[in-house]
Amino acid sequence: MKDKIEKPGDQMLVIFGASGDLTKRKLIPALYSIYLQNLLPDKFCVLGVSRTEMSDDEFRSQMADAIEEFSKNHKADNDISGFLNRLYYQSINTSDENEYKKLEERIIKLNKENNTRGNIVFYLSTPPSLYHVIPKNLSRYSLNKSSEGFRRIVIEKPFGYDIKSAKKLNKDLLEYFNEDDIYRIDHYLGKETVQNVLVTRFSNGIFEPLWNSKYVNRVEVTSAESIGVESRGGYFDGSGTLRDMVQNHLMQMVGLVAMEPPSSFESNSIRNETLKVFQSLREFSERDIKKNVIRGQYTSSSIGGEKVKAYREENGVDKKSRTETFVAIKFYIDNWRWGGVPFYIRSGKRLPTRVTEIVIHFNKTPHWLFGAYQKPNEACNQLILRIQPDEGILLKFAMKVPGQGFNVQNVKMDFHYADLRNTYVPEAYERLLLDALLGDSTLYTRGDAVEQLWQFIAPVQKTWNEDQSIPLYGYPAGTWGPETANDLIEEEGITWQCPCSNLTDETSYCEL
Repeated sequence: MKDKIEKPGDQMLVIFGASGDLTKRKLIPALYSIYLQNLLPDKFCVLGVSRTEMSDDEFRSQMADAIEEFSKNHKADNDISGFLNRLYYQSINTSDENEYKKLEERIIKLNKENNTRGNIVFYLSTPPSLYHVIPKNLSRYSLNKSSEGFRRIVIEKPFGYDIKSAKKLNKDLLEYFNEDDIYRIDHYLGKETVQNVLVTRFSNGIFEPLWNSKYVNRVEVTSAESIGVESRGGYFDGSGTLRDMVQNHLMQMVGLVAMEPPSSFESNSIRNETLKVFQSLREFSERDIKKNVIRGQYTSSSIGGEKVKAYREENGVDKKSRTETFVAIKFYIDNWRWGGVPFYIRSGKRLPTRVTEIVIHFNKTPHWLFGAYQKPNEACNQLILRIQPDEGILLKFAMKVPGQGFNVQNVKMDFHYADLRNTYVPEAYERLLLDALLGDSTLYTRGDAVEQLWQFIAPVQKTWNEDQSIPLYGYPAGTWGPETANDLIEEEGITWQCPCSNLTDETSYCEL
């Protein structure tokens, strides 16, 4: 991890799937933001690659529209021609290996014209079915290797659909690229507050000594979305929340929360420590899965007088779908630091708000003197790391209410990134793209960690597939998921930390 911002060396970025939504919404606006900060390489160009027939000028025009619509840094009077002139386009059928001859010729030509020194980053913004096809076809023309410069490849999730496919994908990629040159992108790790977990822990003497089983009661990680599946019904119905959110985003955050202090902030030092956490995850038995893994699916409800569809009523979704839109899991990390401390993670769609946060619940005092004045949920101090939105950190502790007696109330000490004046908080893709151009893989996922996380959830996938008696709970859209998820926290009177209340009064919780 670089300790200061630096400018990458000369290179070319080749984006496969350049006519797609991700390129327009995220990649090009992120590159434009990097450009505005004068952090792009001095000699740099982008080659968009896709099936769609398009000229360089047509591609530039489309990307200009994308910048205007999706870049938060763009102003109406900005002259973006200097950036757009670095963009080029090449149409090929990415599934046909013979088409890569055209790509090879275009890359050679652009390398000479732009003096990019043979350095190339390939970005696969494509369906996962092409993740093994494109590297194989690149290798036929030796585009995956160079005697004069580096070759890196960036891959979007999903990194497989289960442990078997993840291992095969890693094996296929390693045929054509070295592990050090493979960048598996998880945009959650690009969020400023996720990275701040490391700073909070390892630069503050008041937190790290308490960051263990002696002082921590439990850890919660929540990633909630207020929207449904929108236009992604067909994709999501074949994936579900366990694959889409838990295996990657949530567990990667657990890795940062639970890891040991690294020997340095170099990429492999940090990734070695998170891997050790994943290797220490207690394996699920069938009994554990039935008791400690809750799955749910949102049902229709009324929010603010407006009717909200059930998941099974969404476009592209099977009318009898058993796909989970909500998952809550209780699990343990069996190592010296965390032995006996329960970790709770949950993620779902159509919850009351969009929020991602990590909550550290510290132990109660040995003798609860003020139990008559506090609710059970307020007896523990809480450290809340808010990832999105309103990024920041919040510490909750008890104070006496002024006046007679010992009425106790929880108060908050908080910091929000929005409070920092003249400080720019980069978007996740902006940070991660710059890191890929720099060759810094700290915030990217390594192949062994991917396989370890798939190994962790493999028993859950297997049991859900084979045991039809395991319930799928319905929860009204606008609530915090199935009520039974609260039963995972076995202490009396204790429930999940919820940033806000339900949006609907409907109580049609059921088993589907």
